[in-house]
Amino acid sequence: MVPLLLVLLLALILFGAGFALKILWWVALVVLVIWLLGFLVRSTNAGGGGRGRWYRW
Repeated sequence: MVPLLLVLLLALILFGAGFALKILWWVALVVLVIWLLGFLVRSTNAGGGGRGRWYRW
């Protein structure tokens, strides 16, 4: 009975980790798209005398 519970617990942990990692990949993709859009938008109107970047790197 104990090995069966351990296998089920391991399966639940791995399923939870896989789900969390998948969510993190989607979040990373959304952040990358937002960063690229901001970079492109600021680079087109950077000649107006303002700062050329919207981030502080």
